[in-house]
Amino acid sequence: MDFIKEIFNGNFMPHGHCLLWRGDLLFLHVGGDLLTFTAYMLIPIALVKLVKSRDDFRFNWLFLMFAGFIFFCGATHLVGLINIWNGYYYIEGIVKFLTGIISMVTAVMLWHLLPEAISFPSRRQLQQKITELQQAEKQLAESNQRLEAEVKKRTAQLEKIATTDELTGLYNRREIMRILDVEISRVSRQQTALSIMMLDLDHFKAINDQYGHQTGDVTLQNAAASISQGIRKTDAIGRIGGEEFLIIMPDTTIESAYDHADRIRQTLAVQKAADTAEQGCTVSIGVAQFLQDDTLQSFIQRADETLYRAKAEGRNRVCRSLSE
Repeated sequence: MDFIKEIFNGNFMPHGHCLLWRGDLLFLHVGGDLLTFTAYMLIPIALVKLVKSRDDFRFNWLFLMFAGFIFFCGATHLVGLINIWNGYYYIEGIVKFLTGIISMVTAVMLWHLLPEAISFPSRRQLQQKITELQQAEKQLAESNQRLEAEVKKRTAQLEKIATTDELTGLYNRREIMRILDVEISRVSRQQTALSIMMLDLDHFKAINDQYGHQTGDVTLQNAAASISQGIRKTDAIGRIGGEEFLIIMPDTTIESAYDHADRIRQTLAVQKAADTAEQGCTVSIGVAQFLQDDTLQSFIQRADETLYRAKAEGRNRVCRSLSE
């Protein structure tokens, strides 16, 4: 108990007794200590608030040590301020001793942390990394754009392969039938005209047998090119098998389709007569117009039957369906 009383004994001679007769000196010392103490109290509060707000920081314990160190430093200034008038030198000594201990602990911990802190990248290094990442991101974006363009190109190629006849470059059977199905749905709603031509090259098997399949392929390609040149932009043409072709003619009556078919027949006949390489041939054509009670199958069947009638009547001719 005597030791406790001695600690809180403030009867020692105040160290500021000599300042009491100079108001300017007293103001400077008291004002300086008050400002320093206030600042030292605000800094630990700010550090504690930082630690509570950001639990993701790796060195929160170091912030708390600094907060304790600064708190005790402020406490020494407060006791020193009191001791201008009173002599609590035991309390001041204890506070200074505790300040020394926490200061040493903080210093040791700081030195222990120093290598890791030094290893942190500088602002310039971070900026360099950011620049490198931005360049890598730009390169990745360019690579993705090239990849997307290549995918689009490959997709277009696959779509073309899936819808195009490899030999003639016309629509294949599946695609021309899909287009015809779409047109039938349209004319059924709009009540407009729709006609088709079914074309078959005359004596094509004889060309293959006599001159070979390579010559037959050239004949097919030449005929496909001539037929394609003779149709309108709104028409669609496809190869539906062997030497047989189908032309879809939207908004076209049977009479107009017949006239177009005959012009195509005449073009191929003239080319056949002028061909000296035995790579030309005539064509037989059947023409039909869509009827309201038609299905895709019945429509194709009527055109096909008309085509066979044209071939039966001597080939190199156009016949129209008898149903219209």
